[in-house]
Amino acid sequence: MWYRGSEMTAAVMPVRAVTFVGLLAVALSCTGLPLHSAEPPCADCHTVDPQKFASSVHGFLSCTGCHSGAAEFPHAEGVKQVDCAACHADAVESYRQSIHGQGRARGITEAATCTDCHGDIHAVTPHTETTSAVHWSHLAQACARCHSNPALAEKFGFTVVRPVEAYLTSAHARAVAAGRHGAVCSDCHGNHAIFPSADPRSKVYHARVPETCGACHQEIAAAYRKSVHGAAAARGVRDAPVCTDCHGEHHILSPKEPGSPVFASNIPSQTCGRCHSDLRLSEKYGLALDKVPAYEDSYHGLATRAGVATVANCASCHGVHDILPSSDPRSHIHAANLAQTCGQCHPGAGTRFALGPVHIVATEARFTAVYYVRLFYLPLIYLTIGGMLLHNLLDFWRKARNPAVRVLAGVAAEEERMPRGFRWAHGLVMVSFPLLAYTGFALKYPESWWAQPAIHWEAGLGLRGWLHRIAAVVLLGSLAVHLAHLVRSRRARACLAAMRPTLEDLHEFKQRLRYFLGREPHPPHGVKLGYIEKSEYLAFLWGTMVMALTGFLLWFDNFALRWFPKWVSDAATAVHFYEAILASLAILVWHFYWVIFDPAVYPMDMSWWSGRAPATRALERLTVPAEPVPAGSPAPEKKGDSK
Repeated sequence: MWYRGSEMTAAVMPVRAVTFVGLLAVALSCTGLPLHSAEPPCADCHTVDPQKFASSVHGFLSCTGCHSGAAEFPHAEGVKQVDCAACHADAVESYRQSIHGQGRARGITEAATCTDCHGDIHAVTPHTETTSAVHWSHLAQACARCHSNPALAEKFGFTVVRPVEAYLTSAHARAVAAGRHGAVCSDCHGNHAIFPSADPRSKVYHARVPETCGACHQEIAAAYRKSVHGAAAARGVRDAPVCTDCHGEHHILSPKEPGSPVFASNIPSQTCGRCHSDLRLSEKYGLALDKVPAYEDSYHGLATRAGVATVANCASCHGVHDILPSSDPRSHIHAANLAQTCGQCHPGAGTRFALGPVHIVATEARFTAVYYVRLFYLPLIYLTIGGMLLHNLLDFWRKARNPAVRVLAGVAAEEERMPRGFRWAHGLVMVSFPLLAYTGFALKYPESWWAQPAIHWEAGLGLRGWLHRIAAVVLLGSLAVHLAHLVRSRRARACLAAMRPTLEDLHEFKQRLRYFLGREPHPPHGVKLGYIEKSEYLAFLWGTMVMALTGFLLWFDNFALRWFPKWVSDAATAVHFYEAILASLAILVWHFYWVIFDPAVYPMDMSWWSGRAPATRALERLTVPAEPVPAGSPAPEKKGDSK
């Protein structure tokens, strides 16, 4: 009997046919029983459906053609069981050597025999007929009788648990169910000569997997054999990935399905990352451990971690099956081919300047631009935010001990501090900056719980990205409103001129420091716009320009990669991130203190709405009064550090 995917070849078929005919002739000549031996005398004791037997593949044989020991009637004791090898010698020999046959030989009665797979020997139909138990469309169910049995799995320690259930959800099984060609159990494991995967004779032995899969996927297998992975596997390197290492074994899905290990967003972590982030393999084969982390921290990697399947992953640049070292001129990532590879997504990239390193690690000095950006910003962030925090804690400590800042009754508000034009510009910043910070850090930390509302829609709609860009435009719009106000208003221009740093600011800082240390009873007097306001305003302008410039380089990445060296984009990415950290912390530590947590204005300085600073801004500049200022009293003289 010949099977789909059988080890037998067309070359042996004529020989088998002759053998079969000879055996049939012997059987017919040696028995006087009728061919359809379900008739008496056999039928007197043995119930066999004559119709099923007649239509079976064995229907032309007599009973004793298979049951040779039963030729004498009544039968002698210990009649020999049917010997399938009389006709199927090759299949039986293959079975004898297989894991099933060896198990049977050791006395394991649960090991599959011919009838366990082919069914009742009196009703066996050719494997090419859909009624056959081993027809390719039924083969999974045939194997499942044992390999989906939990009791057998536990008793014999099956290395793969419930493989048939996994297979039935695969792309192969779905193709079979639709009546199309799809791999079935025997295509991968063999028919009768089934061996454990650790046995070199097995079709699923590690080194033979490409050959087995290549029976259907010839072009892919040919490309794989030439790759660095294929060459290593051919040399016997057990750690070299073969088809099943990337695609899975039984639960093989289309690369377009999110559940597949080779789905675009799964490739870096579940497929390539499993080996290229493995410390043991790195030490054993000299693999660079920094490539996967560097990718994950890049824009491509961050978007992939957020579930976006349209950005470049490992396979986009290195190839899928034809992966070669970067030193190989045929490699997609060879220096001579890199512009073409990147150009698939970024037209013109690398046409004016060599692209240079792709996997950037900020902590390594060989990536000069990013390394020095980090070296500059980290001390700046620590010193700036640390200094702000210390400054404000000292201010809070002094004011909390001063009852004057709690006097609220009957004191008139100050004159207008924020004209309407400033308030409009400030309002646009209030709307855009938090959204920019949230959507920007959501990209950087996509697995965080607080990022999930934005990330949830990122893969399909790109919502986070659109919100970030819209917020950036609104923030720049606030600068446009501010500029228009400066053009229109002389008073606004005078206010801007007053924002220039002077030596008076240094003098004010010294006085305030003495106040913090208890050397002065009151904060500085007579300061309309001091270093607190100036530092915040100028830092905001500077930070906005830096963020806008680097943001546009990242937004219009094709333009940047065409006209500038790649290190410019790398540096822009680093600056954008560190400047965002600095700006966000400055708002939280510095600005929020002066407009919310400062005891002089708590619970909030409402000048952003009314334009007028609260009365307690004036009170905090006065000498501590003996009694609260009575209602209706004139506003105290304006001193300096109001917002």
